[in-house]
Amino acid sequence: MENNENKCENGQKEQDHQIDYRRDREWLEKPKHIFILSEAGKPIYTFHGSEDKLASLFGVMQALVSFVQQNDDGITAIFAEGYKIVFLVRNSLILVATSRTNCSTHQMQTQLSYLYNQILSTLTYSRVNRSFEKRKNFDLRILLSGSERIIDNFLVHDNSVRKVTNDVFSNLTNSISIMKIPITDRNNIVSSIQSSCSKIKDLIFAILLAKNQLISLVRLKNQTLHPVDLKLIFNLIDCSESFKSTESWVPICLPKFDMNGFMYAYITYLSEDCEACLILMSSDCEAFSVLKEAKSKITDKLRRNNCFNAINQEIFSNGYNLDALNIPEMVHFVYKPKGIYQIICSEIKPPYTSVSEFKKLEGIYFDLYRKIHKPHAPLKLIYEVRESEAALAWVTTTHELYAVFQPTVEKNDVIMLVDKLFKAIAKDNDNLFIKNHPYF
Repeated sequence: MENNENKCENGQKEQDHQIDYRRDREWLEKPKHIFILSEAGKPIYTFHGSEDKLASLFGVMQALVSFVQQNDDGITAIFAEGYKIVFLVRNSLILVATSRTNCSTHQMQTQLSYLYNQILSTLTYSRVNRSFEKRKNFDLRILLSGSERIIDNFLVHDNSVRKVTNDVFSNLTNSISIMKIPITDRNNIVSSIQSSCSKIKDLIFAILLAKNQLISLVRLKNQTLHPVDLKLIFNLIDCSESFKSTESWVPICLPKFDMNGFMYAYITYLSEDCEACLILMSSDCEAFSVLKEAKSKITDKLRRNNCFNAINQEIFSNGYNLDALNIPEMVHFVYKPKGIYQIICSEIKPPYTSVSEFKKLEGIYFDLYRKIHKPHAPLKLIYEVRESEAALAWVTTTHELYAVFQPTVEKNDVIMLVDKLFKAIAKDNDNLFIKNHPYF
C-alpha cells in the first residue's frame, strides 16, 4: 500500500519539477516505481514524480530494451542489490516496474499488463497504433490527459485497511472479489435485471457491484466478460466519487472483449439508501435514455424484493467472520476455487487492523504466493512458523488457500482448523461464489 501523495495536487506537481530525483532520498527510497514510455523513449507516465524531470532515466530504459531487441531477444527482468526491475513491451509501449518488495517477477508483470490494458481501455489498441505509426516520438500524454488518475488509482491506496483489503488480495490472486449474499437474494437481483433489460436492443452486460465486490453479472447470450475487463470496470468506478452523485455515460474499451472498439457504459448508484453501483453496457451510443429507464425499473424491483437490505448488510460487514465459525486460532485467510477467478477473504482483525501490520500480512501472502507458484518448481503445500504467526499456502486441484494462524497453534491443529474452514465454505458455497453468469 502507498499513500496517495503523488501527483494529487498542483502544488506537488510544481514541487516535483524542482527536484533532482537522482539525489532525492525520499524518491529513491520508494519501495515501488512504475514507468511507462514509448518505444522511442518518450515519457508517458511515472508513479512518483514528474515524467519530464526523469527524461534521462526513460532514455536509459528505452536503450536497454532496444539493445536486447537488436539481438532478437527480449528483456524480462534485471536483479541488482535487492531490486527487481521488470519490463513489459506491448504495442509500441514499454512498461517498467521496480521493486524492493518480495513481489515475484510474474506478479510485477501481471500488474504491468493491467496498466497496459488500462491505457487501452481509454484509447483502444488501434488508436495507440495509429498515433505511433504517424509519428514515432508522439507524446501519448496528449491523449491520456485527465485519465492519469485512473492509472494512479490502480496503484495507489490510502491508509484505510478496510478499503484496500479486497483490492490487494484480488490483485494477488488475479481474481475478482465476490460479495457474499444469500442465493435467494442474488437470484432475485438477477431476475430483476433480466426482466427489466431483456428487450433492450444492443445491451451486452449488466453489472452490479459494491465495495469493489461483484454482486451480479448478467450478459447477452454467447458473450463473456473476462476478469481483466471486469477489474478495469471496478477500477473506473472506484477512482471517481462523482459517480455517486450523478448518472454518467462513459465510453470504455474492454481490451479482452474488443481491443479496437468502445462500448458505452451507463453508470449510476442505485439510491441514497443502497450504495451499490449499476453498470449497463451497450454497443449503442444513443442508448442512455433507454438504460436510464431500465435502471428505474431495476431499482423498484430490488426494493420490493427487499434486496437492498441483503446488499446493505454485506456493504457494512468486513468479510467472512472466523469467530462466528468458531475458528479463532485462524487469524485471516484468502480462498480461491480453481477455474472461476473468484476469491473470498475473512475480515481483517488484530493485529492486522493497523496499516503497518496489514502491510506485513500483505508481504506474507506475496511471499507465499511467489514460493508456491515458482515457475520451474511449483509447490503444493507450504507451512511456515514465523515470529508472530504461522503461515500456510495450499494448492490443490480444486482450490488455493492462503492463511495465517496464531503463533501458538500446533501443526497438527492447523490441519483440523483448515478442514473446519473447508466444510464451512462448502456448506455456504452457493452464497459465496457465482458459478454461472446468466443471460438476459
